[in-house]
Amino acid sequence: MKEFLTIAELAEYLSIKPSTIYSMVENKEIPFFRFGRLIRFRREEIDTWIENHREESIDPVKKGREIFKGIKNPKMDINRIVQKSIESVKNSRYNLPHGKPDRNKASERKVI
Repeated sequence: MKEFLTIAELAEYLSIKPSTIYSMVENKEIPFFRFGRLIRFRREEIDTWIENHREESIDPVKKGREIFKGIKNPKMDINRIVQKSIESVKNSRYNLPHGKPDRNKASERKVI
């Protein structure tokens, strides 16, 4: 097994595009060595880097509890938010300019 990988080998190893590797090198997001114009990666460092960039999956229940942790009565707040949303939609759809023409105040004016 080779100790140092080229960009093409690393791209295959990580199953990503070589252009992504170039971008990561340019932004210094990944450990690499530069020998003149050549860029090489030590397999051990890449494996360590991969482990350090692991993200845990998000548990929706746990995330919900974190969000509502500071709220004393979350049902009240959610009900209030839903009610306000319904009212705002009703107000935007059922105002006079959008009503039926025979019920608009503009159509009730007498033409002389």
